[in-house]
Amino acid sequence: MSRRRPMTLKAVAAHLGVSTATVSNAFNRPDQLSSSRREEILTAARALGYDGPSSQGRSLRTGRTRVIGVMLSDGLGYSLGDSVAGGFLAGIAEVLDGLGYHMLLLTDAGRTDRQSVSLNGVADGYLIYGSIPEEGILALLRHQHQPLVTVDMRLPGLASIQIDHRDAALSIARHALVGGAQRPAIVALRMTLDAPGGRLERRSRWSQPNSVAIERLAGFDQALMEAGHDPDQVPLWNVNGNTFEAAAPVIEALLDDVLPDLLLCMSDRLALTALSLAELRGIEVPGQLRLTGFDGIAEGQRRRPMLTTVHQDSHAKGVMAARMVTGESHERDVVQPVWLIHGDTCPLIS
Repeated sequence: MSRRRPMTLKAVAAHLGVSTATVSNAFNRPDQLSSSRREEILTAARALGYDGPSSQGRSLRTGRTRVIGVMLSDGLGYSLGDSVAGGFLAGIAEVLDGLGYHMLLLTDAGRTDRQSVSLNGVADGYLIYGSIPEEGILALLRHQHQPLVTVDMRLPGLASIQIDHRDAALSIARHALVGGAQRPAIVALRMTLDAPGGRLERRSRWSQPNSVAIERLAGFDQALMEAGHDPDQVPLWNVNGNTFEAAAPVIEALLDDVLPDLLLCMSDRLALTALSLAELRGIEVPGQLRLTGFDGIAEGQRRRPMLTTVHQDSHAKGVMAARMVTGESHERDVVQPVWLIHGDTCPLIS
């Protein structure tokens, strides 16, 4: 008995009376066809027993994999559970889906000991997301030749997209300090990548610094100095993870120490943890304690008192990052706008 030869793209195109490029676009470039035309081609291809071009063969022919790698500095579970990272990944997926690309998630990307082989040929480009130390990134990418776009940090010679973390932190801290604060404190998110959670002593040089946290601290410190505070005397508390479980022990210790009258938090999750713990202790917010967040996640705006925070559009950041790495956009250094949300947790003091 002779074996039936597999259906080919060329045979499908001949059967439908269209070009091979049209059939290929139906599978790989859906943006090039109307939705009705694409569905017509896909339905006919399935009826003929054709499931689409071989990804391996396409890669060999074109030198392209139609895959974009996203290097996450954190584990996958953490990243998918985090509202900011989740919005960023959703924005990437929206663009890649429309262009017929796949997404490859590479976790703990800063740990170069996990990268035992070259990533050349695995993906058509890479997005590097998070505050990975520069030496780790350079070691990881030394032999890569695909397009690279960094997110929330800058590296020499690479395209980047981010917000101005220092200016955003300066703006919200200035807002919070209008009218005065006698006992301000700061809750940082992974000030360093190796320090334990808890109160940190100020240092002129940080070991394995988190670049985003460093920039946000610089903005807070400038506003504190403008308001007449010595930043070195303002308590700095470090949280190692952007979750309630990681933040609660640190913030409980902070509230048991000397109750601040203003808490500047480097993320909304930290601020919401502080708000919940304050309410459990009967501490009035904003009466006894005013606090601010950073990121503008929806949860902070759906409760009362509503969180005062900086809003950044993580979904839009993902969209632009994906367009940059796929060549749909030729921007090199994009700084996205942010805006303050004037919530209830830190109203202006007249």
